[in-house]
Formats: sequence, C-alpha cells, structure tokens
Amino acid sequence: MTAPGKRVANALRTFTSDVASGFFEISHSGLALVGVAVVLALSMLVARPDLRQAGEAQLMSWLQARQVEALGMVPELDAVDRATAANPKDLPKQQAALAYWISRKYRVAPEPVSALVAEAYEAGRKAKLDPTLILAVMAIESGFNPFAQSPVGAQGLMQVMTGVHSDKYEFFGGKLAAFDPVTNLRVGVKVLQECIQRAGSLQGGLKFYVGAAQLADDGGYADKVLAEHARLQQVAAGRAVPVLPPAVLRTVAPTPARDAAVPAPVDPDKMALNL
Repeated sequence: MTAPGKRVANALRTFTSDVASGFFEISHSGLALVGVAVVLALSMLVARPDLRQAGEAQLMSWLQARQVEALGMVPELDAVDRATAANPKDLPKQQAALAYWISRKYRVAPEPVSALVAEAYEAGRKAKLDPTLILAVMAIESGFNPFAQSPVGAQGLMQVMTGVHSDKYEFFGGKLAAFDPVTNLRVGVKVLQECIQRAGSLQGGLKFYVGAAQLADDGGYADKVLAEHARLQQVAAGRAVPVLPPAVLRTVAPTPARDAAVPAPVDPDKMALNL
C-alpha cells in the first residue's frame, strides 16, 4: 500500500475509533442519568407514601377508564360478594350430594343451591329442624325460585306471607329482604318452627304453614312436602334417588285450602302464623 493510502486508512480508523468512543461515552452517561433518575424517583416514593398512593390511584383510575372503554360497562370487582352462591365441591359430601340432586331436579344452578343447602343446615341446627325438611318445604313452595310470588302475597323461596311477617323482616332491614334468598330462608324457618310448635306435630305444623289449620284438609300439601323430605333424606344418606318431575308448586297452583284461608273473616290467631 502506498504512503498516501496508509495515511487515509489510518485516518479512517482513528475517526471510527473516536466516533465509537464518543457514542459509548454518551450512551453510558445517558444510562447513568436514567439510573440516577430512577433511584431518585424510588427514593422519593419511599420517603413520601402520599405521593406513591396518589400515583397508584391515578394508575388505577387510568386502567379502569381503559376497561370501561373496552367493556362498555363499569367493572365491579366486589359484585361477587353480593351473589348467593358457593362451590358445591367445597361442601361436605352429604350437602354436596343434596345440592347436585336438587340442581338436576329443579333445573337450577348448583352454585346458588349449594349456598342454600349450607344455610339450611345452619338454620336447621339452630332451630332444631331437619335441614332436609327445610329444603323440602322450599322445593314445594317455590321450586327454589327466590323471586316467586303467589296470588295471595306469599313471597320468595319459603313463600312467607311478607305482609303478615313484616315484623320478622325488620331484623333484616325491611320487607324487601324477602327477596334475599338467605333472609327468606331464615324467616321461613322461624315461621315453620313456630307452626310445628303450635300444632304439636310435623304434619299439623305443615298444615298451619300452608294456611289450612282451620280446614278439613290442606289439599295434599303436607303429603307433598313429606314425600320430598323422604327423598332428600335418602339423597343425604348416599342412596341413588331417581330425579322425578317436581311436584305441583304452591306458587303455580295454590291448593283450595290455601285459597280458602285468605278471605277477611279469618281467625286472628291463625293469621299470626303463615297464612
């Protein structure tokens, strides 16, 4: 290579080396500045929790705004707390068997039924009533429809006469609590307990519950409840029980006894119960 060529090559190498060194210095300094800024920001957030909380709140607000735009509705992460539902797999074996069987027979989701089964066991323990009896009354009364209403004003799962038993609902915030499944169950259990105690027998208590205490018969209501009670007891005992079509529900086809108990000239004592 000639002398001029060598000088040109050396000059290019020197230029390239200088450019690379300069770029490295600039990049290194820039990254160092970024690192310093990050450290300072983190130190500030540690020293000032109020700034950290404000930043988190702004970030959450921004994320929620993006969710609203994407979903077209406002997210409510605590909405699940309002649901009357439980995982049947979390229940004891006996209760889970009841929940699945009731779910199949009455075509309702197993999760809400699981919550009702668990509550029936708890309420039954306190009231000294068989939980399968409570579930049987619920089945015949409403078919596990928490919003059921009869032509004469019986409402909810246990078809309690809300107007008659408004005093009991006061403990739960008022009469609209009749449509809260757990509240309706608890009030219904209390009414059933009172009916059985007054009548002195289960059969007689069911007759009181349906509003037929002063009538010759209850239109077959007690027999329907007791038949379903027997089936539920077998399910709870682990036996295979066929899923038969539901009995005629009181809310769908009220018995003559129940209709006859509604007019004004009724025994006031009887109206104190579930009539």
